[in-house]
Amino acid sequence: MTGLRRSISKLYSYYRDWAILIRLPRIIRETRKSQTPVRFHHWFFQKLIGVNREAYWPMHPGSVVRGARRVYCGVDTNPGYEKGCYIQAVNPIYIGDYTQIANNVGLISSNHDLYDLRRNIPTRPIRIGKYCWLGMGAKILPEVELGDFTIVGAGSVVTKSFSEGYCVIAGNPAKLIRKLDREQCILYRNDIEYNGFFRTGPEFDRQRRKFLSV
Repeated sequence: MTGLRRSISKLYSYYRDWAILIRLPRIIRETRKSQTPVRFHHWFFQKLIGVNREAYWPMHPGSVVRGARRVYCGVDTNPGYEKGCYIQAVNPIYIGDYTQIANNVGLISSNHDLYDLRRNIPTRPIRIGKYCWLGMGAKILPEVELGDFTIVGAGSVVTKSFSEGYCVIAGNPAKLIRKLDREQCILYRNDIEYNGFFRTGPEFDRQRRKFLSV
């Protein structure tokens, strides 16, 4: 029975991936003005070749995600869209709308047990707010919470939370560099909003449930 269920799930995953291909011209057209537009090569490498197949958002083939089903990406937020990123979601990772992630960024949601390196330690999720920017080479470590409009400098290692947001942090370990004026922060929106390969709203909620059920 388990083998049959596994075969059915595999067939459904292929159906789902080819269904994205049918809708791909519309997806490409409707995301072309976004910060992370969907391209044909995203579908080709992820759904046909199988690199990061579990991710429901577009990724560069040179980035890696572990535990994609435990990652929630907001609107126009696609971790690993740039090359060299590593997303380790042993524990959940939540990333808000319009947060942008540069090359070689690491999101590490769990540490190894010091006495048994085969075991990962359950921790609270990583939570990153809306309109954040993670600079090139930044590393976000387990249980970190970053509020909206948190700018993380290139090469920073974030070991503690900055949950109030509206700030620039940098360094190893990351420290507060400056606070931002909330009144000057622009809450922009795309004309057509997408969560990964799916339009925001009922379509995304329905498709993501199907995606995660496989």
